[in-house]
Amino acid sequence: MLSNLWDLFWYTLIIFAFVAYLLILFQVLTDLFRDKNTSAVVKVIWIIFLIVIPYLTAFVYLIARGRGMAERSEAANHAAKKAADDYIRDVAGRSPADEIASASNLLAAGTITQDEFDRIKAKALS
Repeated sequence: MLSNLWDLFWYTLIIFAFVAYLLILFQVLTDLFRDKNTSAVVKVIWIIFLIVIPYLTAFVYLIARGRGMAERSEAANHAAKKAADDYIRDVAGRSPADEIASASNLLAAGTITQDEFDRIKAKALS
């Protein structure tokens, strides 16, 4: 099947390019469906071009919408982190008031400083 080293090199390069394209494709598709400001018609046009002219369309999308793509990704990550933090607080059974009361007791006992108490309080209230 592979007659020499160059065939192996080209096979590896093609596989790498295909996997890289799939990663970019899934990022672009995720961003397209995450964007609420883009109409369905524009989304369909991007998807058609991703199928017909895959690499060129992916690169054009990254150049044209890269900044918004990063902002939407950051917002989604922030929302996921907030949801996870809220879930952990619910499961742990400690409310923000409990956190502040516990930190107040530690401050009164001299275990933590006023700065540490303020950080704990700010984190509990956020």
